[in-house]
Amino acid sequence: MGHHFQLSTMWHERCPECGEGKIFDSRWHMNPNCPKCGLKFERGPGYFTGAMYFSYALGIPIITAGTLIVWWITKWPLYKSVLLVWVLFLPLVPWVFRMSRTLFIHFDRYFDPDDKPVEPPVAEG
Repeated sequence: MGHHFQLSTMWHERCPECGEGKIFDSRWHMNPNCPKCGLKFERGPGYFTGAMYFSYALGIPIITAGTLIVWWITKWPLYKSVLLVWVLFLPLVPWVFRMSRTLFIHFDRYFDPDDKPVEPPVAEG
């Protein structure tokens, strides 16, 4: 099975192997394995430490651009502009969390695809 290193697969938070299974089963909880192909998402303890780089890369430009726009429009002191944008950024934290993990999984599997998928779970019923 080929790797699905496509923006649409990443945007929709799908498995990097099959491109179909959902990585997350709720807002804050990940599936341990792909529900379609069985790929294990977390390779080991501390695996998602690398996702912090993606989180930083997603969050900092948003906060920086927002701060500059607010500062330019209001002419407030910089600390007030940063504080306002930081508060406005808080609702985006779940999206940044999910997207950073998704991007990390895709990049990691693209550059180091050593694990083979396990058998998909059998649906009962």
